[in-house]
Amino acid sequence: MVCFLVPLAVAVLIIGVSTAVLIRRDRRRLEAGSETVRLEAAATLGLREARRRARAYGNRFLRERE
Repeated sequence: MVCFLVPLAVAVLIIGVSTAVLIRRDRRRLEAGSETVRLEAAATLGLREARRRARAYGNRFLRERE
């Protein structure tokens, strides 16, 4: 019976410690400041522009091949 309880106790301990660490990290996170919001907005605009340019290039390349 001990052979079953020891691994079970270890597994429960590992899961409990992992959960506690994740909860602590989540509570430490700060809300996004104005600078962070501005940077994320600029990055989103940059991605949209890159996708638009890639699509336009692809369309032009396909027309030249035909």
